[in-house]
Order: sequence, then structure tokens, then C-alpha cells
Amino acid sequence: MTENEIKMTNDALAIAHAAIEAVDPKIAVRNRLHIQFDNHQLKLVAKADRELVYDLSQYDNIKIISFGKASSAMALAVAEIISNAYSQSSNIPLPKLDGIVIIKDDHATDEEIQLLNEKHNIIVRSASHPVPDARSVSAANEILDLASSSNSKTLILACVSGGGSALFCSPRDRLTLEDLMAVNSRLLESGMPIEHMNVIRKRLEKGKGGRLAASAYPATVLTLVLSDIIGDPLDLIASGPTVPDDGSTWEDAWRLVSEYGLNTGGKHELPRSVLDFIWKGKAGDLDDTPKSSHLAFSAMDREESSNMQPQLFSETILVGNNYAAVLAAAEKSEQLGYNPVILGTRVTGEASFVAGSYTSIAEMLSRQRTDASIPYSIASLPAAIIAGGETVVTLPTNCNGKGGRNQELALSAAMKMHEMGLRDVVLASIGTDGTDGPTDAAGAVVYGGLVNEDTVHDAKEALTNHDAYTFLDSADGDHGSLVRTGPTGTNVADICITLVH
Repeated sequence: MTENEIKMTNDALAIAHAAIEAVDPKIAVRNRLHIQFDNHQLKLVAKADRELVYDLSQYDNIKIISFGKASSAMALAVAEIISNAYSQSSNIPLPKLDGIVIIKDDHATDEEIQLLNEKHNIIVRSASHPVPDARSVSAANEILDLASSSNSKTLILACVSGGGSALFCSPRDRLTLEDLMAVNSRLLESGMPIEHMNVIRKRLEKGKGGRLAASAYPATVLTLVLSDIIGDPLDLIASGPTVPDDGSTWEDAWRLVSEYGLNTGGKHELPRSVLDFIWKGKAGDLDDTPKSSHLAFSAMDREESSNMQPQLFSETILVGNNYAAVLAAAEKSEQLGYNPVILGTRVTGEASFVAGSYTSIAEMLSRQRTDASIPYSIASLPAAIIAGGETVVTLPTNCNGKGGRNQELALSAAMKMHEMGLRDVVLASIGTDGTDGPTDAAGAVVYGGLVNEDTVHDAKEALTNHDAYTFLDSADGDHGSLVRTGPTGTNVADICITLVH
């Protein structure tokens, strides 16, 4: 490993750290939500493309519900904003405040749990991810009961982040938890992107696809979303529990089932009970997800003297996304002396193929060092090529390898660098939630010499078997390959940083 590569590896990790810090859920919530003291009244103001204003004197109950990998941090930020405002206005009584948070195992700190429980009367439940378990169903049913018991004097503040689809899981009648567990596992194995998965999943559960908002009506619902999906489609993040599902139908769900071979008898075939359920929905025998015409998404009545803009019973705002992380990465790389180029935040496709695209760009840039005939380029050296998104890995039958999409992308890139003879190039591919596949790694950072003549056979075998973790773990040294951040408390998909000196 050259001195340049050692420095660049450290730089890549520093850039990734800055990206993750930029989407800290507590900061994201505080940037969008605040309390306004107006004429002896407290008003909750949410900043979106327009301001959403809620007169808190109109509510007897404020309920905070939260699910996803960032749920504890988001819920705590909301609870503190509310409680602190009332404590500073001692003459105004605080409405009853309570709620429920569903968090992935080991993704909430002891301090967060204690504060939510003891200070804010909010219950914290743990559940499994990416495949739901009985705890997911129990906690989801608690939230659905809380929502359905609400009335017009209830304000529900919902916090939704990536991972929410598995954590907030309640099968519809005729389906079982085992059905949904099989669906999640087989959709993940099929290589289907998350936005397509959620078109199917939202039709199989009681709280997905706007059904949570529908069950809460006539309560007021404000949802804060930390996006983990390319393009930030609010109706697909955590399967859109409080958003009208105008973008998909039963027909779309069945089309995806057919397109990905989930009904053809192969390894990824969905359970017969699920296929029958989707077919009945397509035939018109089952109700579909709520659309914008549902009363839960209608306009609330406002007093003529209030001067408040029209708002819906259920409103949703975005508080953070992959772009914020990518932008922070670019800014950090510039501080470290690199010339940043943002490729975008919509990168998708097979991880190994995407790796080839990144290394091709790196190879083109590295040629500038020796080829003076190249008059123009996307960046001057040293360069930082930054992109966000979420790739996939399609697993073959009977695959027992260990890894994740970021590890596979990184090892594929290292292999390409070896084939191209690239040095002084470093690539880091990181899951912003701190988890890449069913492993303890967030991703990996690789350099041009990681794969060499001594290790190329093992690297090829690892890629063939989708066993990137094993190879990268054995390659760990002082400037190791696997990146282990632990749970970060946020989730805005993945970020990839390619440095060329």
C-alpha cells in the first residue's frame, strides 16, 4: 500500500463520516420542526415546500409514533421540541403526550430508551430487520390500536425511516407472519429494488400504503420522513403508511410478481397463500390501498379567522435524504484538497456492474497523469467522485456466501482496479445505517493493490460465491478493508466515494 493510498483511505473514511453526520436524524428533525409562540398559543410549525402550522391548543392528546432504523432518535427529537416548548410556557398546560417507537435490535442507545420511557411516556419496542418477527407484529398492532383509538382532538406525529417496512409489520386477514417473513426473504434474494418490493408489501399488511393514516382518521397526522429510497417517493418509504397510494395498484403488484419470476416455481417463488391473495386483489375481490380520495387525505376545516393555509388531515414532509449525505461528502472532500464531482443520487443496478462504472471513471481520470492529449475531463486531480443510491445483489440458488451490496461493490471494484493496473485509487462504499447485509460491517474501503497476483484467485472465488465479507475480513490490516461503524442511528441508503490522486 503506497503512502498516497494510506492517506486516501483515511480521507475516504473521513468523507464517509461527514456524510453520515449530515443526516443525523435529530438534527434533521430540528431543522424542519419548531414551536412558535403566537398570541398566548403554541403552534407547531413544520417547514416543507410550504409551512404547515398546527395550533396545539386544538388537541387534547399528542401521540408520537415512530418506526425505522432512525426511529428512536427522531422520536426523541420530536418529544423534546414539544416538551421544551411547554416547559418554557408554564401557563400553558401540556396535552397528554405518549406514543410507541419500534426500533431495530441494538439500534437505540440506553439513554434514548430511558428518556423516551421515563421523561416522555413513550414505549420503545425492539423488532427484527430485514425480516420481520413476532415482535414486529405485536408492536405494529400496538401502533394501529393507538391510531384507531384517536379522535379529532388527537395530533399524531409519525416518524418514518428506512427499515420501517419490516419493523412495522401486521399481516392482513388470511395471511400470517410466516407468509410475510417468506415474502421479505424472497424479495430480498430476488434482487428486486426496494421501491418494487414495497409495491407488493404494502398490499399484504394492515398499516402500509396509507392504511395507518386511514385508521387514524379523524385525527390529525403529520409524518416526518427520513428517506432511504432513490428519488424520495414518499408513498414507498417504509411502504408509505400515512401517504395515499396513488402510484400503484393490485395489477402493478401482480406484474412485478411475474416480472421477477416469483410465481414460476423457482427458489424465489412466493408462498401460495400470498400469490392467491395478490391474484384475488387483482381480480377485484379485495380492497386496495387508500387513494387521495380517502377522507384521511382530505382538507381540514379551518376557522375563517385563523389565517391558516388549507392543510390535509394527513400531511407528510421530508426531513433528510441521500442528497444531503452526498452533498456533505463533496464538501468534506473539498476541504481535504480533492476536486469533487457528484454523479448523482439515483445509482442502482447490480453491485458488480456499478463497480465497473466507477473504476472506468477512475481509470479515465488516472490517465490524465500521463496522457497530455486529454484536453477536457470531468474533474482535475486529485478528484473525488461521489454518488449515492442503492445497488442490488442477485443471489443464485443455494448461495451460502456472506456479505452485502456495498462489500460486493467494493470487492468488484478492487478486482477491476487489479485488472486495469490502477494504483493511487481508493473506493469506499458504505451503508449509511451502519449495516450492509446480514453482517457487522457497514461496507468496505478498497485500493488498487488490495487484489494482487497472490490474492486474485481468492477474490474471484469470493465474488463468484457472493462471499465478499470473508475475503475482505481476511484482508483487513492497519488500513483494513471492512468498515465497521456500528449502528449509526440514521438511514438514507448508500454512499460511494472514489478518490483518484
